[in-house]
Amino acid sequence: MRIGELARRAGTSPRALRHYEDQGLLAARRLANGYRDYSDADLRAVEEIRALLADGFALEETRPFVECLRAGNETAASCPDSIEGYRRKIAQIDDYVARLLRSRERLAAQLAMARDTAEPPGAEPADGPPRPAVPPQGIPGCSLYPPQTR
Repeated sequence: MRIGELARRAGTSPRALRHYEDQGLLAARRLANGYRDYSDADLRAVEEIRALLADGFALEETRPFVECLRAGNETAASCPDSIEGYRRKIAQIDDYVARLLRSRERLAAQLAMARDTAEPPGAEPADGPPRPAVPPQGIPGCSLYPPQTR
């Protein structure tokens, strides 16, 4: 398939595909007329790249997964380097969530002090009821609150 069809089927742009090729993540065969020719395996690789990017991986971090597919494995996650990539990304996310929770706790404490000094007794807080400082049960280290509107 040509680059436009691959882009359409993968939900991306020809420019992104050329970038993946420049980075060595995608290797197109060239036809006699110079057009790039992609296979279903290339489509699978692009789908994997896009899914990993959506999950927070940097483009270079997708390389072990693409190489796993190129090696003939049925899934991109079945190779040791891919598994290690998942472990690293989960550790990064856990660290980021922990930092966000610490920031949230500091901000909540500042807000509580500000309320004590700025709002008359019995007044409804301007931003609604206070939220608990503890994350919800079920997802360790995660706090999924909807954004507050004023």
